[in-house]
Amino acid sequence: MYSKKNIFLSFSVILIFIFSFTLVKTKSYTVDPAKSQVTWLAKKVTGQHDGSVMIKNGELQVSNGKLSGGMFTIDMSTIKVLDIEDKATNQKLTGHLNSDDFFAVTKYPEATFKITNAMEKKSDAGNYEISGDLSIKGKTENITFPATISMEGNTVNAKATLTFDRSKFDVRYGSNSFFDNLGDKAIYDDVAMSIDLKAAL
Repeated sequence: MYSKKNIFLSFSVILIFIFSFTLVKTKSYTVDPAKSQVTWLAKKVTGQHDGSVMIKNGELQVSNGKLSGGMFTIDMSTIKVLDIEDKATNQKLTGHLNSDDFFAVTKYPEATFKITNAMEKKSDAGNYEISGDLSIKGKTENITFPATISMEGNTVNAKATLTFDRSKFDVRYGSNSFFDNLGDKAIYDDVAMSIDLKAAL
């Protein structure tokens, strides 16, 4: 037989659980590809190139006013080179980036990023440390980087600059991780990517 005290405690635990559950309100904000952008920067021994690529779709999840999750998909077929003005040279490099030497876009038309953890810094509201799974060319690596999240009304804006190691995704061309004696033809493995996502309910 349960005592009145045990029954009261059990009932209290149930109420606390229900109350806690109802307090967590998660909203999903849809990323607007037209208002979002991703730019990239890749460096080599003799210089660098920069460009852009388009967001295909995505969502950001907010729980009790804090970023709690989300993901986005990149359309790899939209890779652009922005620093080369000569049309023929630009098209040559763009085509090379689409080829099997780099991102094999025909076989792998999409890249994705999925948040696995979002932690807001206690002393710096709106500034987060984001961890997530980046998938390129069928390979996935977990990366961590800082991000700034701002919310206003029914919109969320997420901005971040991250660096990923292309060799981890089997992007081999010109990489010292795969080839020897490249000299000044070497292209560095680290690729910087700046992300600006705008999402709304």
